[in-house]
This record gives sequence, structure tokens and C-alpha cells, in this order.
Amino acid sequence: MTTGDPGVGDATVDERSGVARVVATPSALEAIDHVIAERGPIMFFQSGGCCDGSMPMCFADGEFVIGSHDVRLGEVGGCPFYIDGRQFKVWRHTQLILDVGIGEPEGFSLAAGVDRHFIIRSRVFTMAEQAILEGT
Repeated sequence: MTTGDPGVGDATVDERSGVARVVATPSALEAIDHVIAERGPIMFFQSGGCCDGSMPMCFADGEFVIGSHDVRLGEVGGCPFYIDGRQFKVWRHTQLILDVGIGEPEGFSLAAGVDRHFIIRSRVFTMAEQAILEGT
């Protein structure tokens, strides 16, 4: 898969194995559908600036400018999900799991519903998954 954005890295999925760098829980997918129904297309950006990186930012699609150093991890619920390139270098061994938490979102992120916000959970890739993703 490619981003279509010049200069933006792409680290989505190994097409043969189905190993994804970012996935979403059923609750997150339901929230995404709700936000899209109310606001139109959305996008996600994971930065390291808040809450140990546990709160991704959700924006109207195109509202946040993706830089040449940012990396597209894939899509969740049909929405692009990007990460800061420096943070990707640190987290490249980790699968991000988009979920929903209780409470209003921090900063400029769109809410995941009434009194709900998107959060990130994670797990370390197995050695076999990591080898697939790195092409070794």
C-alpha cells in the first residue's frame, strides 16, 4: 500500500502475512463509524507529545498536515493512521491497537462519541512478525 503523499513513509502491512502495524478494537471501529457519520472522513495521527503517546489525535481528513518525516502505519476503519517518524523508529517493534476510553479527548482531537476519546494500547510484535515486517 502507498500513501499517495510524496515524502510520507509507508509502513502499513505485509500483504502476504497480514501483519498490521495498527489495528482497531470493535469499540474503536464503532466509534469511527459514528464520527464519520457526524463529521465526514477522518484521519489519525500518533505523536509522542502527550500521555506517553497513549492518546492519538483524530482529525477531519486533511485537517492535519502530514510532514515528510511522518509514517503511514495503515488504516483503521478505512481511515489513514500516521505516526511521527521519530516515534516510529522507537515503536517499530510494536503493534498499535486503537481503542476507546471514557472522558473527553485532550487537545484538538475529535471525540470518539459523547464523553469518549480514542486511546492507544499496544503489544510487542513476535520475532516472526517482526521478521516479516522487516523483510528478513
